[in-house]
Amino acid sequence: IVQSLEKAGLLAQAIHGNKSQNARQLALSNFKKRKIRILVATDIAARGLDIDELSHVINFDLPEVPETYVHRIGRTGRAGHGGIAISLCDYGEKPLLKDIQKLIVKTIPENTDNPYPLVDKTIKPKEKFTRRSSTTRSKSSASSSRGSKRKPTRYK
Repeated sequence: IVQSLEKAGLLAQAIHGNKSQNARQLALSNFKKRKIRILVATDIAARGLDIDELSHVINFDLPEVPETYVHRIGRTGRAGHGGIAISLCDYGEKPLLKDIQKLIVKTIPENTDNPYPLVDKTIKPKEKFTRRSSTTRSKSSASSSRGSKRKPTRYK
């Protein structure tokens, strides 16, 4: 993800379990000092992060465990500040989205004003995932197998 962002001319760094503690701290410091605008983090690496005035969280993959979504978006809007959460979702992740909406007891609005509306049903929906404990790697911390045929839809 970082490489794609950098190719687009955006300054980004990543924190994940395969990086050294020093590299993770440097990336976080650069983000807090606004030397970079985008910090890409896996669920495990992001746990416990406290970043003042974080305005946006973008979920590239929906989490398999709905509670993880709540932890992710909870990074925005702290201390009375507003925040925006955007999630990219393809047809195969629709069951995950429904599980999240059920947990938060709220409908997440779909933004269809994009070049990839959630109407391409050629991707088979994923079967309901077996819930994993938070100690295992989440889907977003694993390598993404998505190709260029991905048809994301943004949710707020």
